[in-house]
Amino acid sequence: MPGYSEGFVDKLRKRCYCSICGLPMKNPVKITTCGHRFCESCLQEFLSTGVFRCPEDDKAIDYAQIYPDEELTSEVMNSLTRCRYVKEGCRWVDKLQNLQAHLDQCRFEAISCPNKCSAFLSRLDLDDHLDYTCPKRFVQCEHCNQQFPGELFEKQHSGNCPYEVTWCENKCGAKLERRFIVNHSKNECHKRTVPCKYCNRDFVAETLQTHQYQCPRFPVACPNRCDPTKIPREDLDVHVLAVCPSATISCTFKDAGCTHKCPRFSLDKHTEDSMKQHLQLMCGLVKNQQTEITQLCNALYTLTHITDGTFIWKITNYKQKFLESVYKSTEIVSEPFYTNRYGYKMAASVFLNGNGAGEGKYLSVYIKLLPGEFDNILDWPFSLPISFSVLDQNGNSEKRAHLKESFTPDPTWKHFQKPKNNADHKETLGFGYPKFISHEILKTRNYIRDDCIVVKVSVDNDKFLHP
Repeated sequence: MPGYSEGFVDKLRKRCYCSICGLPMKNPVKITTCGHRFCESCLQEFLSTGVFRCPEDDKAIDYAQIYPDEELTSEVMNSLTRCRYVKEGCRWVDKLQNLQAHLDQCRFEAISCPNKCSAFLSRLDLDDHLDYTCPKRFVQCEHCNQQFPGELFEKQHSGNCPYEVTWCENKCGAKLERRFIVNHSKNECHKRTVPCKYCNRDFVAETLQTHQYQCPRFPVACPNRCDPTKIPREDLDVHVLAVCPSATISCTFKDAGCTHKCPRFSLDKHTEDSMKQHLQLMCGLVKNQQTEITQLCNALYTLTHITDGTFIWKITNYKQKFLESVYKSTEIVSEPFYTNRYGYKMAASVFLNGNGAGEGKYLSVYIKLLPGEFDNILDWPFSLPISFSVLDQNGNSEKRAHLKESFTPDPTWKHFQKPKNNADHKETLGFGYPKFISHEILKTRNYIRDDCIVVKVSVDNDKFLHP
């Protein structure tokens, strides 16, 4: 073996180093003929090659000239050295001759686990290893007092011992041995999840009773005590309103005026006994509804026939109506219309084959005043300017040439006095133009198109005085 590789505190004298290995000599020997010194093992290894010469000066030597050097041995062995585990943290410093004794008990020396678990660790960590981490150690469970090999204890038993006291997983605050946890969590824990047997929804056990005070499927008794069978809470309103035989209800004919109320089970008897009374009530209801319908129709008619002073009247089937006018001198009257929202009510009329001085050659147009809803708050006689037009139906608006005539009513004319409600206005001829447009002109341009003509009546509302 070569010399010492220990970490000496002070550097040794040069003569203490072996010239073969370069280290402080271990078991130094001296060649007496030349005085050179070497490690015993280094010199033997050198001479084993068959060369019996001094490695230092190459002089011939023999084994009889080689002796142990006690003086140098003492010098080396008494030199101060550090523990070879100084890097691991050992602070030991002493004579080299005491090193081995120290190493035999140095806490920083790496040794094998005595349990032969394959661990290689410092003597300092050995106790903790043997007590806590060695897989081949034997560990006694503090809960059940059984012993287990360390590896088996850590992988299987630790954290699973049935006698270990642990907290309930539902965080209810209970502590009990693990072997009782399953039964506690399933049957006893007030934080466990349980289903409501009525609606099948899951709830925390301690809130289940509160839930049942509002559970929609919880059975409750009918407030009318109609049946001993209980009804789901969410069906109770429907039961009382539509099914319960003991519920007090109004007569089927209440909208007709019957005020009778009775339990549902006796309603049929009341209906049968009061048939004549109900028939009279229904007749009265029908009469009232007919009156209301008439009023609504009149109001609707008024709203749909209000104009802004302009009334457009399309007369269809012109050819047929013209022939009828030739043979019967028929007057065609428009639907009534109002000049504005609170204005005068009037209607236009035409004689397609003319009337009076225009008969046979002209189209005659007239306007007639009718009794209106607001006549009592309007100014009379009627005095607003009126114009008649027959519209040119040319598709190009720039080429249209409408025919128009206008007049302003004379206050003395009887046609524009306040109309009487009892007068037969169908037989009354309005005021207008017997010779409004000749048949020859009417046939030109596009006054007649698609077998219809369009008449426009305009009332100038600028001078209308609102009520």
